[in-house]
Amino acid sequence: MSANLESTTSGTGGLKNWLHRPPYIGLMAFLIVFVVQALGHTVMIMMEEIWPGPGYVFESAFALGALGAFLLWLGMRHPNEVSATWYGFWAGTFLWTGWVEFAFVWSGEDLGVPDLMDPFKPGVIATKAEYLVMMSSIGVLGSTLVYFLFNKETKCNFFIWFQRHLKLKTGKPNPHHERNFAAITALETVYVIWFFYLVLLFLYHKDFVGDRHPVTYAVFFLNVVWAVYLFRRLMLFWRVTTAIRYGIPTAIIAWNAVELGGRWHWFTEFWEHPEDYAWQLSALAIGIVAAAWLAARTPMHTKTHRDS
Repeated sequence: MSANLESTTSGTGGLKNWLHRPPYIGLMAFLIVFVVQALGHTVMIMMEEIWPGPGYVFESAFALGALGAFLLWLGMRHPNEVSATWYGFWAGTFLWTGWVEFAFVWSGEDLGVPDLMDPFKPGVIATKAEYLVMMSSIGVLGSTLVYFLFNKETKCNFFIWFQRHLKLKTGKPNPHHERNFAAITALETVYVIWFFYLVLLFLYHKDFVGDRHPVTYAVFFLNVVWAVYLFRRLMLFWRVTTAIRYGIPTAIIAWNAVELGGRWHWFTEFWEHPEDYAWQLSALAIGIVAAAWLAARTPMHTKTHRDS
């Protein structure tokens, strides 16, 4: 996550001129990423309902991931940082849903892993088999986390904070290091979703904490505080691309509170019931497409406003 906040003297007028000012650029980035987390569940459920059993669900999942790979290729070639950053976000989203999540779905089915049923609501699945299988990826996540933690070229505030306070610096960053924003954003999207999936799954597991344990409620409270802090900071951003890259973890951290609330049945997770809420979900999808179209055309900012 870049900490640079920038302003502009762009002469673009109208809606684009309005969208590139705080808090609107940060708010748009947050809303797009936040709503896409819900729609990602909807897409998976619809794919499994359209092609149940031995249908073409895995073939369609492969195609979805391939689309993500194609968008990443386009983004890595794109000279415009705003467009490249959005290409990276959508690439990471499709790669995660198509190739990562459905890989765990296939593994769960192939291994015969049963769903975990909710003891507080009979007949309702608490954790699907694919997410139980996903917990086995904790070692891979931890191994790659070490690389990101020690990477001297990182611009992520999270890793920089640990490097500075724990004296983990491995050298000075290379001033000539060229960053590819599509690749960075795609990897950030996949990694942040993966990381927080595992955080929640281990919180839910009864042998570690449990979803009704006081620690889980405390994590929920701290998560809300953290999300509000990040959101308030995001509202100050002047630069579109840094707002997007800061908005991804901010929205996903905020989404954790929704996941926990859904786990406790505080509300109806309507995005998981597309057959009952078709028009509401369709309206959300259309809104996200329109917002993404506008966001990708928001002017690039060039004048540094402040660093923090």
